Amino acid sequence: MAVTLIVGAQWGDEGKAKVIDYLSENIDIVVRYQGGANAGHTVVVNGEKYIFHLIPSGILYPNTICVLGGGMVIDPEAFFLELSNLKEKNIDIEGRIRIADNAHILLPYHSLIDRLREESESITKIGTTKRGIGVCYADKVNRTGIRIGDLVEENFYKNRLPRIIQEKNILLKEIYKDKEIKVSQVEDLLRELGQKLKQYLINAPYYLNMEITSGKRVLLEGAQGTMLDVDFGTYPYVTSSNPTIGGALIGSGINYRFITESIGIMKAYATRVGEGPFPTEAFGEDSEKLQKMGNEFGSTTGRPRRCGWFDVEVIKHAARINGLTGLVLTKLDVLDEFDKIKIAVGYELDGKRISYFPSCAVERIKVIYEEMPGWKESITHCKKFSDLPKNTRKYIEAVEKFCGVPVKWVSVGPDRENTIKLK
Repeated sequence: MAVTLIVGAQWGDEGKAKVIDYLSENIDIVVRYQGGANAGHTVVVNGEKYIFHLIPSGILYPNTICVLGGGMVIDPEAFFLELSNLKEKNIDIEGRIRIADNAHILLPYHSLIDRLREESESITKIGTTKRGIGVCYADKVNRTGIRIGDLVEENFYKNRLPRIIQEKNILLKEIYKDKEIKVSQVEDLLRELGQKLKQYLINAPYYLNMEITSGKRVLLEGAQGTMLDVDFGTYPYVTSSNPTIGGALIGSGINYRFITESIGIMKAYATRVGEGPFPTEAFGEDSEKLQKMGNEFGSTTGRPRRCGWFDVEVIKHAARINGLTGLVLTKLDVLDEFDKIKIAVGYELDGKRISYFPSCAVERIKVIYEEMPGWKESITHCKKFSDLPKNTRKYIEAVEKFCGVPVKWVSVGPDRENTIKLK
């Protein structure tokens, strides 16, 4: 009865999809437990690139079941587009996709309100993808959201839908000075979607716990990362859900006793997209080099990612929250051309050394760095730890020592095969 959690240990974009794909060969069910189509997961197999936004990347293995969990907000347009793309690439998806009936559905008015909010001069810009994710999650918390299971319930259309649209029209008309939406149009759309989606619906807590009890192996896949968690990240510049272990439990309905491993994914450096504090952000030549070598552009938005140095306190923060039992160090090959490599080993706040990532006042952090020599050669061809240059091995050992969690895998290139198992 083994359940493995895969969680981002930084600001997202750590390479979780590659790790999930790598581990999914021996997994029966992969569950995406939170987030929406604002997150893009990229997998490269035999030189061919696959980008996933909603469907778990384990779909590339022919016998793996993929579940979109109840903690997600699902954009049906993006979902059906992904299905179409998979079919075009001859990926057999028949009978292999499930959707939790308590997952919330994201509708055009969510993205409309998101865009109007981000473009408003009177509201602080968060730097969202304008895809309506936060607005949909806000509806969930305000109890005006629409679950996918609602779409096949006649009482929903009679009782709840008119009130939901009435509230949205007040917001659109009075606050954003935009035009109203019609109940009949939304109802027609939802009824059509209900007919298309009902074949995928399951009661996720029942299905998953029964499957685990029967001996099935499950992988929990999150989007974004710990530092974008709405409770534990750099608030308010965060996502609208919990990518951390608590979100995994809530978004899947799996009994916590079943989780046997919690694996943190981290780049050999650090990146973040959008606004918000970033203590180890690099500037000038170093930043440009990391961005170019790492191809640091969002797979969903195409936005350039801000780049910086590896931050030990960020990983220790992620380890505490998620109970990490192991780490995966990705994109190590991006550092191939650096003469010197920095590691942020600690912080000072208001002149005092601190041993934690602060919830507030992150912009006042002074970072303490140690510098290590680079290796100045390509490592993409390496197949085992002993193949790596001496300075590369020293870097991995330093990361493991500072973070206090074993590094179990290292990624030295984009393809599935460019992965080295250490432990």
